[in-house]
Amino acid sequence: MSNIVEYEVRGKIAIITLNRPEARNAVNGDVANRLEAAIDKLEQDENVWVGILTANTAGQERPVFSAGADLKAINSGQAAALNTSRGGFGGFVYRDRKKPVIAAVDGLATAGGCELVLACDMLVASTRSAFGLAETKRNLIPGAGGLFRLPRAIGRAVAMEAIFTGDSFTAQRAYELGMVNKLTEPGSVLDAAIELANRVCTAAPLAVWASRKIVLAAATESDETLIDMTNKAFGAVLSSEDTKEGLTAFIEKRPPNWQGK
Repeated sequence: MSNIVEYEVRGKIAIITLNRPEARNAVNGDVANRLEAAIDKLEQDENVWVGILTANTAGQERPVFSAGADLKAINSGQAAALNTSRGGFGGFVYRDRKKPVIAAVDGLATAGGCELVLACDMLVASTRSAFGLAETKRNLIPGAGGLFRLPRAIGRAVAMEAIFTGDSFTAQRAYELGMVNKLTEPGSVLDAAIELANRVCTAAPLAVWASRKIVLAAATESDETLIDMTNKAFGAVLSSEDTKEGLTAFIEKRPPNWQGK
């Protein structure tokens, strides 16, 4: 059996691929455990600075990034296996991590599949992609962060419409609302995500990781807490070897050689 979550390193980028196209890349217990293990690799490898989460849609008449929870697994009493203690749904949506992950979507991301996307930090999508939280159509509610992350991504009123109706919205609409960083043609989404990841990798990784933590905290923390977090992060970054390298490179008019230290 092929690996249902693939992990590949290209330079400073880790590409994590959901690989259950025959099941619309739905999340079962194996996917959750292996996705969590892939994030472990990303976090532990000091030579990898950015991750990309994508999906294999080969052979699908209508491409699906992920249909969310595997309903067959739930129906057979395996619902709990779709979550891990550290990552929540898919081993990912609530995972504490420092490195940014870019979602690369070329197809439909619905229900838990959309929540996987919303748990990422940036999003590249093809023009044939769509997003939605369809749970209310089945007398369920999004349980993996969608209820609070979607309003942050596209605004409360539009998110309420999507959540209450369960209808999906296009990648074009998501781009217009600020949820998508870059729109691409079908089949080119991974290349576009790698290009974005490489741009991130030109910046100092310690500064990127510290900035990510504070940006995410801004949704829940007070200004006082955020100021304290910023001051502490600034001090830690300032005292690093990479800050000296960055300033020296600027003075010497050359590209910096970041080490993540």
